[in-house]
Order: sequence, then C-alpha cells, then structure tokens
Amino acid sequence: MKKPIPTFRSDKETEDFVERADLSDYDLSVGQVVRFEMRPKGKAVSLRLPEKLLEAVRSEAKREGVPYPRFIRMAIESALHKAARKRTG
Repeated sequence: MKKPIPTFRSDKETEDFVERADLSDYDLSVGQVVRFEMRPKGKAVSLRLPEKLLEAVRSEAKREGVPYPRFIRMAIESALHKAARKRTG
C-alpha cells in the first residue's frame, strides 16, 4: 500500500520533500491538476454574449477546470494561432 502525501505548511517544505522523497512510494491518485498563468494581463474587455453561449462557455470551462474568462482567452488565442498557421502555410 502506498503512503499518503503529507500536508505541507510552505512551498519550501514541499520543495524539500519532492527533492528527497521517492514519489513512487506515495499515492498520487488524489492529486488535482492545477493550471497556472504566468503572463500578466494588460487590458480589460467588456463583451456581451447571448445567454446560451455564455452558459455553454461556463459549462465547458468548468469541465476543463479553468475560470470561464480564462477559457474565453484560451479560445481566442487558439483561434488566432490557427488563423496564423493557415496564412503561413
């Protein structure tokens, strides 16, 4: 039987544990996926959407595990990336 992951009081404690522990001895199945955004956001945009579309966006964002404004931003970035690829080849 695998050991449970201990609780840590600081990032430093966590880093020290990961550095010296053999993680294969621990039950990692209870972990959660966490997504981080490292780039700062510059400008705010106000956008009106049909209620059904906003409900669908919120539902999909929840399924993906991200806040819905981030999901909208990711969708825009993906569409722009796809359009740029079409133009270049």
